[in-house]
Amino acid sequence: MKTVGLVVEYNPFHNGHLYHLTKSKEQTKADVVIAVMSGSFLQRGEPALVSKWQRTNMALAGGVDILVELPYYYSVQKAQTFAEGAIRILNTLSVDTVCFGSESGDITSFYELHEFMTTHKEEWDNEVKKEMSKGLSYPKAASNAFTTLTNESKPLLSLAEPNNILGFHYVEALHKWSKTMRAETILRTKAQYHDEEIQDTQIASATSIRKALFEHESFDQIRTVLPQTSYEQLLTYGKEFHVFHDWEAYFPLLQYQVLSSSVAKLEQIYECEEGLEYRLKETIKRASSFKEWMHLLKTKRYTWSRLQRLATHVLTQTTKTEMSQLLKDGPLPYIRLLGMSQKGQAYLSSIKKDLDTPLISRLAEAKGFAATHDERISNVYKMALPPEIRAQSLYDEYKQIPIRGH
Repeated sequence: MKTVGLVVEYNPFHNGHLYHLTKSKEQTKADVVIAVMSGSFLQRGEPALVSKWQRTNMALAGGVDILVELPYYYSVQKAQTFAEGAIRILNTLSVDTVCFGSESGDITSFYELHEFMTTHKEEWDNEVKKEMSKGLSYPKAASNAFTTLTNESKPLLSLAEPNNILGFHYVEALHKWSKTMRAETILRTKAQYHDEEIQDTQIASATSIRKALFEHESFDQIRTVLPQTSYEQLLTYGKEFHVFHDWEAYFPLLQYQVLSSSVAKLEQIYECEEGLEYRLKETIKRASSFKEWMHLLKTKRYTWSRLQRLATHVLTQTTKTEMSQLLKDGPLPYIRLLGMSQKGQAYLSSIKKDLDTPLISRLAEAKGFAATHDERISNVYKMALPPEIRAQSLYDEYKQIPIRGH
């Protein structure tokens, strides 16, 4: 069976995702669609709107055959590490092609850019250091360095667009981790990655959908931009759990962690660097909400996403030592299966004997520090649930089996 791999967050699964899935399958002539999906917390450092199980249901209904989890130590990371983790998992599952959406839509340009960056690595590193010495954030420094390096060369793919950046890192990770997987790309349609308002009646960004839910509490506004199953899953989650997850739901817990921790303890948190521990303590006393705190914390040195990721690590108490252990060289500790169709199950049966990494169906099957950390992350995510629901949900997570699709 021919396979295509997708790297996703589905926060939530909307019509743009359905378009990407359908086109990826068509373009690669794949029989099986395998998606690696972020779990409870996402790449930009924010909690998922609804649990990974609701999002798995959405994805299976949309045509994904196998859903596996991108673990926290890869999902809440800069683009390069995020991409590397996803490609490692897809490669382990013997995926033939990874297909991603981009503002370019031309895969050749990604390979050309990778070749250029590989042959100019030393100059690139020096330019980035030079730009960062001016107090700029890494993305801004990288963008300036790229402009400087490419001024005298033939036109290359723009790294100013978020999906082009991720696409470049997918291709980079392919060269490092796979000898057989290839990359394809689909041109993104209509809604832009960070659009905050719903601009179209059929396609909207996940950002604008979440904003409509939180600010307008409007299910009517989002109905046309979601597949029916996604719409129903959101309704069900809201009725059953009485909450949609955003940072404000976790702010009291986060505030407690910062205020009750010593500066020395905060300094040990992953991505807490250059004296940020002092700034965390000083600013959180003056904030009445997460958004207000972020505005107080923000400087030109750090992007909003970078600071949100740090906040996530503070909330989950993930330290530099722990992350180093989780990201150490060697095989992946395990891959967690979230859901599968009948076709997906048949594919997994065909490759199972050749897998060099355990494929687990329940967290209870996992051993070692990665499993302990995974359980902690799931537990923290569920702290936003009402107390009367939380206890059962905490127990269910440990025993939850993969969701079966058709």
